[in-house]
Amino acid sequence: MSKQTILGRVTQLAKANINALLDQAEDPQKMLDQLIRDYSNNIGEAEQAIAATIGNLRLMEQDHQEDVDAAKEWGEKALAASRKGDELRGAGQTAEADRFDDLAKVALGRQLQSEKEAATAEPTIAAQTEVVAKLKTGLDQMKGKLSELQAKRDELVARAKSAQAQNQMMDAVKNIDVLDPTSELNRFEDKVRREEARALGKQELAASSLDAQFEQLDALGDQAEIEARLAKLKG
Repeated sequence: MSKQTILGRVTQLAKANINALLDQAEDPQKMLDQLIRDYSNNIGEAEQAIAATIGNLRLMEQDHQEDVDAAKEWGEKALAASRKGDELRGAGQTAEADRFDDLAKVALGRQLQSEKEAATAEPTIAAQTEVVAKLKTGLDQMKGKLSELQAKRDELVARAKSAQAQNQMMDAVKNIDVLDPTSELNRFEDKVRREEARALGKQELAASSLDAQFEQLDALGDQAEIEARLAKLKG
């Protein structure tokens, strides 16, 4: 897998719109569970690929540093050989001085070669460093997205359970409404009230009958008084 492919894949996964995916899902919970598995697998693959990329970058950095150190070392050797040549030439040892100058030239050639190799590697190292930084950022975003997925999944499960409990409660309330025992109590209360009303009616009838009897009794008493007074007048 190339670095560009890794970077593109990590970036794509990190930018995934969870809410849009859920809107298209027939079963959001199952989709989230699958997304979590896929993301976990992708993160594992990305970590391995990024680790390999970082490893290659570190090797290039080591090689570059070796070239830099080698250039410095060859420069020091060239300087030492040149000074020795100057010293020998000053002492009249021209042939020996030329030999050290030739050594200085060889060292300078090695120095130049090391500098070129170091300079050639620097743009690649810079590019690889940028790629690694982007990969690390993308990996962090993927891990954040995975946490978001897990939280979304837990929230969805909790909401589903709550909705299920509410539906069960509403179904129970609906059944209570259909078979409301208080309606029976109301009918029984109506029946009791009718019985009480009948009793009151009978009481009123009884009271009316008793009053009539007392009225008849009073009438008889008046008649007896009249008869008595008439007898007294005649006597």
